[in-house]
Amino acid sequence: MRVLCSTTAGEGHFGPLRVLAQACRAAGHEVRVAAPASFAGTVQRAGLDHVPFAEPSPEAMHAVFASLARMSTEQANATVMAEVFGRLDAQAAFPDVQRMVRTWRPDVVLRDPAELASLAAAQAAGIAHIEVAIAVAALMQWGLEHLPDPLAELDEVTGLTHGTLLQAAAASPVFTMVPEAMDRAAGHSTGTASAVRDVVRFRARHETGPGRLPCSWGNPDDPLVYVTFGTVAGGLDYLREVFTATLHALSALPVRVLLTTGAGGEVALADVPGNAHVEQFWPQDDLMPLAAAVVSHGGFGTTMSALSAGVPQVVMPLFSTDQYLNAEAVSAMGAGVTIHGGPDATSAMAAAVSRVLSESSFRIRSGEIAEQIAALPEATDVVDQIGRITDTAAPN
Repeated sequence: MRVLCSTTAGEGHFGPLRVLAQACRAAGHEVRVAAPASFAGTVQRAGLDHVPFAEPSPEAMHAVFASLARMSTEQANATVMAEVFGRLDAQAAFPDVQRMVRTWRPDVVLRDPAELASLAAAQAAGIAHIEVAIAVAALMQWGLEHLPDPLAELDEVTGLTHGTLLQAAAASPVFTMVPEAMDRAAGHSTGTASAVRDVVRFRARHETGPGRLPCSWGNPDDPLVYVTFGTVAGGLDYLREVFTATLHALSALPVRVLLTTGAGGEVALADVPGNAHVEQFWPQDDLMPLAAAVVSHGGFGTTMSALSAGVPQVVMPLFSTDQYLNAEAVSAMGAGVTIHGGPDATSAMAAAVSRVLSESSFRIRSGEIAEQIAALPEATDVVDQIGRITDTAAPN
């Protein structure tokens, strides 16, 4: 089986897709990853073959992102979904992706939900396509609500009947690492009903070890609180203060804090409290076995890593819709608490961390969800289901 995986240039978008791509390759299938040229290093570090496609011009991207400053958070997220993912990214990538599909002729396309050029190319060629979720189902439904016009434009470019791609995206099978309890919690908390489609749930294989820290600091008997705001926040000037503010908020608690600033930018922090240590990056698989609580922005990777390890969370969404949905789901499941108000709300951090550490219900519920995730099949065990979906696709 030839498997074409397609993703935008985002670590969080590529993560679940990478797990399935590696599982397909391990099963003996041919796998290629279509991604922007700028993302080549990430794909290659995953041990996968990269096939580049074009990206929008910097000028076009700058024009969209410059306009976001005048918008509310909701308007900005809707604009990014429609204008960046729906129009600029998709239309720039489509010629290259269509060429890959025509020349290599994959049997199936596994795609990041925000990568729409591969949806158009696969649908036009009559090739099976599968959405690999990057968040709760409610986010995917939200995204579709902002894509009718961009997808109609892709219909025209592709030569498809108006409405074809919107219908195809809404009906596509979904492979997701999100446990059912989390999808239910997010759907209930947002009031958004998920589209009815075939859903296959899976998990990554984790070798759980004793844990490992970069050094010794603080009181070794104090509980470890892991703080991360993802790979993007460190590169955004208006969010850099959140790192220092969080350390200050937690400085008076009897905890040890390990904060990672992410690869998005160099963040120089002065006056790091004695109970804290700062790294640009540290593997989460090494941290989670030792963590008593996780503080984050609600990014998919960190949220799922903490849930899988049974670690309670304090979630402070910063800028994107998926972060808010993940935060609400964590709270609704009883696996943690949400701090509302974005980077200006760090004054509530100490009370929230104290609560998840002192109230046993959060750890108990987090442990129950971890057991649900552990009961899901590994990615290697769902590769055959990809093959069955491929077999049912009717050629155009």
